[in-house]
Amino acid sequence: MITYEYPLNERVRTLLRLEDLFAKVAHFLQADGAMEHHVALQTLFEILEVASRADLKVDLVQELERQRQILVSFRNNPQISEDALAGALYEIEQASASLLAMAGKTGQYLRENEWLMNIRSRAAIPGGACEFDLPSYHHWRCRSPELRRKDLEAWLNPLLPLRDGLAIVLRLLRASGQPEKMQAAKGAFQMTMTGRTVQMLRVSLKLEAMCVPETSANKYALNIRFMQAECVARPRQATADVPFELTFCNL
Repeated sequence: MITYEYPLNERVRTLLRLEDLFAKVAHFLQADGAMEHHVALQTLFEILEVASRADLKVDLVQELERQRQILVSFRNNPQISEDALAGALYEIEQASASLLAMAGKTGQYLRENEWLMNIRSRAAIPGGACEFDLPSYHHWRCRSPELRRKDLEAWLNPLLPLRDGLAIVLRLLRASGQPEKMQAAKGAFQMTMTGRTVQMLRVSLKLEAMCVPETSANKYALNIRFMQAECVARPRQATADVPFELTFCNL
């Protein structure tokens, strides 16, 4: 099965983007090559850009606190494992404490680093990070992988409370819904959204279906068109019925 996620508000959209960027920087950070570390640094700049929303940290802290209060209400419930509940509460409390300990504007320590900001501005230009444009950056890329990785981790680590906090929120969000079996007649599916409060949709289908969902949704209606997955200039809608699973997620 392959799952596609469709956020229905800007906050969830931001969290999903950051989740993807943190996973990307972690992947390239573990490599030893200078090119991989260049991609890791560029991804760090992207994280800085996305996380620059002033209210992101506050949003995460408030959501974690709301989830903590919900979990606390489950105490002494015989159907809930006390050990699992205690572990979940501890994880949320640790993430909240780390977020609250982040001082100042998110990533301000990076913005105050003139060397990094010079690389950031040049890297935004196609081919702008060449050695003749940034000789000091070329020198850094020629250093040992261990030293480069140490620098990258030092620049990344202060942002990790965001990663840990959003990971908890997205995990709870994904677990909040139950998949329902649906079928798109000749690749098209419609339904009304009246009475539903939804923050994210998850569409799952078999990889062999060779279809890609194009989703549009608002508080009134949901429309999904399954397009043929071939890499062609003009994708066409599937002509056969497409079975899939639809999950409505909301915290």
